[in-house]
Amino acid sequence: MLPSARGLRRASAPRPPDVPPDAAQADPAVLAALLARHGWRRRGGAPGRYGRWTPPGPGGARTSLLVPESRAFPDSADLLGEALDALARTGDGAAREILLGLAVPSDEIRWRRDVPEGRAAGSPAAPWTAEEGLRSAARHTLLAAALAGRARTGYHGARHRRAAAAALEDVLPLGVSSGGRVLTAFAPVVPARPLAVRLHQALRAAREAVDHRRATGGMDAFDAAVGAGVSRELTEALITLVRGTEGAGVTISWAPAAGIPPGCGPDAEPVEFSPGDLPALREAGARYQRAEPSVAVRLTGTVERMRRDRADGAGTVRLRVLAGAEVPHVRVTLDEESYRIAGQAHLVGLPVRLDGRLDSKAGFRRLTGARGLSPVTVDEDERERLMKSLQENLDFFEEACGEDCGG
Repeated sequence: MLPSARGLRRASAPRPPDVPPDAAQADPAVLAALLARHGWRRRGGAPGRYGRWTPPGPGGARTSLLVPESRAFPDSADLLGEALDALARTGDGAAREILLGLAVPSDEIRWRRDVPEGRAAGSPAAPWTAEEGLRSAARHTLLAAALAGRARTGYHGARHRRAAAAALEDVLPLGVSSGGRVLTAFAPVVPARPLAVRLHQALRAAREAVDHRRATGGMDAFDAAVGAGVSRELTEALITLVRGTEGAGVTISWAPAAGIPPGCGPDAEPVEFSPGDLPALREAGARYQRAEPSVAVRLTGTVERMRRDRADGAGTVRLRVLAGAEVPHVRVTLDEESYRIAGQAHLVGLPVRLDGRLDSKAGFRRLTGARGLSPVTVDEDERERLMKSLQENLDFFEEACGEDCGG
């Protein structure tokens, strides 16, 4: 699975098809489309009634499926059930993907890295390293697309991370194949199709911007590509995908049961990137980060940590953000009076409110120019929850805060 601190699958995510989908619910036309997508070939059959399908490869002729073209004939349901059972038993590597795509209408996202055989086998750790690199690149391209769904900006930093990571839990990774070179994930049409569409648009915009940069030397195409979802986060993900390879690509195939989303073309060739694209991607990422301005905010948050070098004077506070910005935590340097107020607010279980600017250079993780810090009154239920959190972390807080917290 793609790496994540909490994983990418919710409890309601589609289950792997350990048993064939219910033939009564399966669409034979969708099954035929999925078979064709994965290299199966139709080799005859009764026209208008059923087709005989064989898997790819030299031994494919030894296995065949009879797939009805519709449910118009009395034996269609029996043929479809037999075909699904046979597909579940076949040794074809794509069978699981076909069955999952039939059971849960999903867009297929496939990442591919072209790594020479010699390099992949150069050391015992090489295959494992290749898989980890592919997983990381795949997850970060998805994360960049999810971030673009929250805001179209050149550099997200720490903003919107929780919501974007939650969106990735709807995606079902199927694992790495071909010696660490290919990773496939399914994005269920409900609810993950918007994520797949954004990724489709952003990848193509990034490809066009790189081509423009290499042809003309100009970076203006990257500025325009922000509207399609391109960002520093996406360029960094593509760099991870391409680095150490002879080339890499991402292919998105739309769920046959749901059709092509508006504004998107049919199943297309992969969007490919090469090592020669890396300088343009690095330049774009740096440009996006430099251009993103700091943001004026009024934050409400709870004090989690406090630190200063001596018993008096200014100190640094870490706040868990409750409102005012789409970031989970910020660090802020406070003068002596504000530091004392923050410590007292924490001890009595109150959040604080303050104004400042989220520093883009720090990835929007640091608040600068802090002013107007004051405690915020909360209702009893919220106060009880905050006090419980305080008790759980009291030993650390007393150590970090020191005697000044009680003054």
